[in-house]
Amino acid sequence: MDRRIEKPRWRQRKVVWIAAGLAAVLLVVGAVMLVPPPGSLTVKAADLEVSDVRRAPFQDYLPVRGEVAPLKTVFVDAISGGQVDSVIAADGAEVTTGAPLATLANPQLKLDVTSREADIAGRMGDVSGQALGLERNRLDREKEIGDTSHDLLKARHDLDIRQRLHDQGFVSDAEVKTFSDEASYFENRLTALKAGQAKEDAIAAAQAARINQTGARLSQNLGVVEQSLDALILRAPVAGRLTDFTLQPGQSLKAGDPVGQIDSEGAYKLTADVDEFYLGRVTPGQPANADFDGGAARLVVSRVLPQVTNGRFRVELTFTGALPGNLRRGQGVDIRITLGDTRAALVLPNGGWLEAGGTYAFVMKPGDRRADRRAVTIGRRNPEQVEVTSGLRPGERVVTSSYAGFDKFTHLIAH
Repeated sequence: MDRRIEKPRWRQRKVVWIAAGLAAVLLVVGAVMLVPPPGSLTVKAADLEVSDVRRAPFQDYLPVRGEVAPLKTVFVDAISGGQVDSVIAADGAEVTTGAPLATLANPQLKLDVTSREADIAGRMGDVSGQALGLERNRLDREKEIGDTSHDLLKARHDLDIRQRLHDQGFVSDAEVKTFSDEASYFENRLTALKAGQAKEDAIAAAQAARINQTGARLSQNLGVVEQSLDALILRAPVAGRLTDFTLQPGQSLKAGDPVGQIDSEGAYKLTADVDEFYLGRVTPGQPANADFDGGAARLVVSRVLPQVTNGRFRVELTFTGALPGNLRRGQGVDIRITLGDTRAALVLPNGGWLEAGGTYAFVMKPGDRRADRRAVTIGRRNPEQVEVTSGLRPGERVVTSSYAGFDKFTHLIAH
């Protein structure tokens, strides 16, 4: 007769213990997988913007907001101080070179000018007297030489007559000798006078040169003195449009005070302030274009001012083609500066993630809600794209929203 054989109790207990152990291991593994790694931050998935790393054409350009400015600007300053007596030109008027803009009153300056003119006039009179003295001496010397030459000629004539009479026996040797001595005297005197004249002429020439130099300086000084009075009339240094000219009668000015400026009429340029990030990339000669109501205009970067103020530096651009119509000083313009050629690159959208400096990125783990921090390097930027030069591969997904508050974390957990 069959009977049931019972299994040993120790085997049943072993199976129970093994099952319990496996369950515990599974629980531990599950718990470990659910616990975030160190340096993690849990964020809402809706707050994260995720973009794909892809290879695409990169357009290397820089959009800036520019302003229309005169091509040339000449500032008008007060050469001499005084009180505004009358205002002749109006702000915004078109002026010609040398046109009077305003007149100043300065009684003390007029008194000083009158005194200096009298002093210079007196010194110029002394110089003229010296020049006249030199000329008188020269004329006296020439007259003396002329008289001596005449006396010598007469003496030689008398000697010739006496010599012929002597040869005929009518005149003695003593009488001939007298006339011969007289002729020799005038001849020696004439030689001495001519030698003295040469030395005096050299001295007189040097004196005349110094007198002329002194006279020229005095004339220049007189001109400067006279110009100081002319400086009381403010004049336009160049032709153009007078701006920032706000003088009022009775207003006091000091020498060197700015009173306005003259802008070139019909010739303009564009100025723009650029972020200092592009200081090494914007150079003179780069092409650009600007959008006006009448269409696009071609430009070229003509000048880069490297001084950085509040994180920005200034560039100037000039037109390379026809000027758009109805340009006005201060008019705002959208400008697009071409920094390089368009070529394929590994790109990501330009977004808030770059505010952290662009030295790292949070890369989504495939098939997971976790993003890991990874070091990256970036290159060129434009308003839509940024070039990634290392640290990422095509197809990877990167958090491109703002990294504000993420700088101390290495992992992001989206939920």
